[in-house]
Amino acid sequence: MTLVYAHQPRCAADTATADQRAGSVASIHSWDTSVGVDGPGPRFVVFFAGCPLRCLYCHNPDTWHMRDGATMGMEAMVDRVTTMQRFLKASGGGVTASGGEPLLQARFVEEFFVRCTELGLHTALDTSGFLGARASDSLLAATNLVLLDIKSWDRSLYRRLTSVDLSPTLAFAERLAAARVPVWLRFVVVPGLTDDPANVEGIARFAATLGNVDVVDVLPFHRMGTAKYEALGIPFPLKDVDPPDELIMERVRRQFTDQGLHAR
Repeated sequence: MTLVYAHQPRCAADTATADQRAGSVASIHSWDTSVGVDGPGPRFVVFFAGCPLRCLYCHNPDTWHMRDGATMGMEAMVDRVTTMQRFLKASGGGVTASGGEPLLQARFVEEFFVRCTELGLHTALDTSGFLGARASDSLLAATNLVLLDIKSWDRSLYRRLTSVDLSPTLAFAERLAAARVPVWLRFVVVPGLTDDPANVEGIARFAATLGNVDVVDVLPFHRMGTAKYEALGIPFPLKDVDPPDELIMERVRRQFTDQGLHAR
């Protein structure tokens, strides 16, 4: 399915409205379908607008601001999911909340996941974990899987990559482990930045202690979002960085598998 943008009136500011804070409406950038990369099986993926991170390799700079989304109510989103309910259930798929950062609008995500669970659908939360403290116990109870990005183990590099601190993400990872919420860990290999063996080893060792990491997705850096930066008039910080070669990718995957993790 082609990416579908929400075409309702856009949010006027980059701060949450009272209705958004209450969770009755959300700022939605777009929605799409995918297979296998945003959770098991075919997925209906909702991209929430707004993100507190500014990752150097972000390929969706058009989702950074809540004002760039369209205001949508709960029933409208549930209705869209309902049209695909039978297909998603029969094919072992489900619904994924992505972004941007969905936990910026955690109350809406919570109710949305509760409603999807009532429809018998698998739910997945795609997050950096930085706003993990906003995820209530009720939200986690309605979440079948978390796609958790840990972008670096080196704290100074993490701040350079994202503009925020690593500690909230690690705390959220440990909370998910304690709650036994399954995790697919995501790690992006950026040559000259995140690919240092010691950096990878730190994440691998930490992930191995959690006990709830089912999969580690080792993802190569790419420049496919360059056109978006150009359209927005924003310099792409890593425009001169080449994607990693297969030797680097294989070495990074091996570092995770050496810790007893399933890396792909």
